[in-house]
Amino acid sequence: MTVLRRKRKVKKIALIEDDEALSGELVNLLENNGFLVSRILDYAHAAEKVAEISPDLLLLDIMLPKGNGQSVLRELRKRTDLPVIMLTGKNTDTDEIMGMANGADDYITKPYHPALLLLRIEALLRRAAGEKKQEIFLYRGAELNLLRSSLLRDGKEILLSKNEMMIFYCLLQNQGKIVSRDQLMDFLWDCNEFVDDNTLTVNINRLRKRLSELGLCECIQTHRKQGYLLL
Repeated sequence: MTVLRRKRKVKKIALIEDDEALSGELVNLLENNGFLVSRILDYAHAAEKVAEISPDLLLLDIMLPKGNGQSVLRELRKRTDLPVIMLTGKNTDTDEIMGMANGADDYITKPYHPALLLLRIEALLRRAAGEKKQEIFLYRGAELNLLRSSLLRDGKEILLSKNEMMIFYCLLQNQGKIVSRDQLMDFLWDCNEFVDDNTLTVNINRLRKRLSELGLCECIQTHRKQGYLLL
């Protein structure tokens, strides 16, 4: 299970998600990371229930049995500026545009990446609290934007896949140190025994290609039987 440690006041997260299996995974993930989680099952009166709970952040599914998340969001925005992350199984620009237009703060597509979801939750909570904390990381004149999942250098921006971004973020946090393949796979997929070792190699090669598009060539060294090193 992915765990990002924090030393701060416990935050409460409301969850509106009708998929029982996914809800269980989310509750476990969030509680293991120190959050208090309240599930809302009364979808017909979801906005009212959120107001009663008064959480610090809401995870809101777009597709619900009675209505949809967009209508819940519109109702919420009449009464609160609560940070909201929309969850959806659809990977379409229309859903994202509608969500942002209705007042969503962020948007993530299922199957979500646990570490990425936690990072976005942390970023929104910091922003809501008015905290100034790094969300953009610098590397050789390039800017890694965690929320946009992008790299910007010399005015050129490229979007990274979830895995590409998380690999680069992990290597960047350990720049100058060798990160083992097992460490990367644990960070990406939580349990490396369920992942084909070749899958990591493919993602590393894709990341190298993306970095080269910005003129960042040969940044990632392979140390056989040890792992990878970001220069």
